[in-house]
Amino acid sequence: MADDEEIFPELKEDRRIFPNIPRDGRSRRAMGERYLGNIPIEVYAEPTDEQPLFVAASKDLSYSGLLVTVPGDGAYPDIGDKVFLRFSITPGTLPEGYESRVAVEATIVRIGSETGEIALQFAETLDTLLHRSRWRWFEWMGVLSIILTLIVIVQLRIDSVFYFTFDVPVFLFGILSSLFLISRFVFTLFYRTVPVDENYTPSVTVIIPCFNEEKFITRTIRCALDQNYPPDKLRVILVDDGSTDRSVERVREFKEQCRGLIEDERFSIVVHAKNGGKREVMATGARMATTELLVFVDSDSFLESESVRQLVQPLKNPRIGAVCGRCDVENKWTNYITKMQTVRYYIAFQVFKAAESIFNSVTCLSGPLSCYRRELVMKHIEPWLSQTFLGKRATFGDDRSLTNFLLPDNWVVYQHTSVCSTIVPSTIRQFLKQQMRWKRSWLRESLRAGKFMWKREPFMAVSFYGGLMLPVLAPIVVIRALVVIPIIYGYFPIVFLVGFVMLAMLMSATYLFLRRSKMWIYGGLFCFFYLAILLWQMLPAIITFWKAEWGTRATIHDEPAKDKTTTT
Repeated sequence: MADDEEIFPELKEDRRIFPNIPRDGRSRRAMGERYLGNIPIEVYAEPTDEQPLFVAASKDLSYSGLLVTVPGDGAYPDIGDKVFLRFSITPGTLPEGYESRVAVEATIVRIGSETGEIALQFAETLDTLLHRSRWRWFEWMGVLSIILTLIVIVQLRIDSVFYFTFDVPVFLFGILSSLFLISRFVFTLFYRTVPVDENYTPSVTVIIPCFNEEKFITRTIRCALDQNYPPDKLRVILVDDGSTDRSVERVREFKEQCRGLIEDERFSIVVHAKNGGKREVMATGARMATTELLVFVDSDSFLESESVRQLVQPLKNPRIGAVCGRCDVENKWTNYITKMQTVRYYIAFQVFKAAESIFNSVTCLSGPLSCYRRELVMKHIEPWLSQTFLGKRATFGDDRSLTNFLLPDNWVVYQHTSVCSTIVPSTIRQFLKQQMRWKRSWLRESLRAGKFMWKREPFMAVSFYGGLMLPVLAPIVVIRALVVIPIIYGYFPIVFLVGFVMLAMLMSATYLFLRRSKMWIYGGLFCFFYLAILLWQMLPAIITFWKAEWGTRATIHDEPAKDKTTTT
């Protein structure tokens, strides 16, 4: 953990192991799981006391207790004595949702006379305590908000039918967009993850494409190796795409430190002499692998210890060709930009990908965590590498592109219980460049998918084509609703704006119910950010969607790199 502090000097990172907070008041991990956290702890002899016996600094914290470092002088209680604690769990100390003011009885279980440390065990776990005092209220607030929001949306759409002829494009768009978004939430209710079969452990190679990622790469590798999975069936290959920073040096130092602890065949390093793009490094790893399954993990993403075991479970079904895991935001506490993305990521996976998954048609296997049958990757690897669009080589949107090669003949699903966290852009400039790149690749690959998606399940086909048309038409409709109609008819578009606010509330209320976190408010903020800024990126994205700029990452050459690679 000390190494992570060194890697993340500027971030308020979330040190979570499992981000899910279970609804039955129990932790998904052992209650002894501890997190670093230097927060002041007030220790009282009785709950009614106004003055504490002493104030200590916590060294680490778990769901069932904590370890504190006490001042060097003074008289302290003995082992077995009961005390009362008051402290505030600051954001990032424990998983999201735990940040709150806590008052709990505890028992002293260990005293280190030489170290000045005292270990205390809570009378009840934080999960039980917070569920009684906080989480259940968040759940009820979420449920009530969802119900009220849906009632208002339905009433607005009923009104839209009566006013339909006043402006057909605007009211038709409002009705269709509401139906589309609400259908995502309805479909999600039918989604189920595939349970773990302890006897199903196919051979897996985790492939990590890397370019200029010296800050995070050793942690990414460590998380990939530290999996609850049979060691003889798990291999990790890091492929560096000609990094110009100290990424390769950091990786080799890490491997040297692990010599004797990790067998050489379990962890390999491949270095491209010249930057050739993400597809090239993914293909290099796929060709080197000899396992049944390939798991691709971005170099700034961190797997949880059960991620691989959970991710492979759907592949017991031979009709399933690939699986997408869930991606959370690692640097969620940095600023409002990362907080907005935290809500957006969760809804994108928990709602939208889950809705696609019930039709076995997830349209994009995300780069931070996805798993493919190796035979299918090798079947499509050459056309994928040589893919062109309007005469130019396709050099971004690699994950969505590879998904499109599999979708015509295979089922592609989502496994919510397989979780990783990733570093997201923390500045407006980085975020907007990323979003422009994503919109361009989404447009290009959606046009490709449109050639075969009509063959899928009818509900999925209708959803896909609706999901393609609505974002493309949105800027035109918004201009008409907010500019043209007020100028020509003198009518303020109150119904349109209230409908948008309600859809934003639906997103935020869903997050509040599922995560029981104060961060729900940033879901609404993201929706307004989308309306004010991101929506208008669609126009230049449509005009320039064939461009091959990489955006937030490396500069990609027009031709694949031919330079030799080195393998360690």
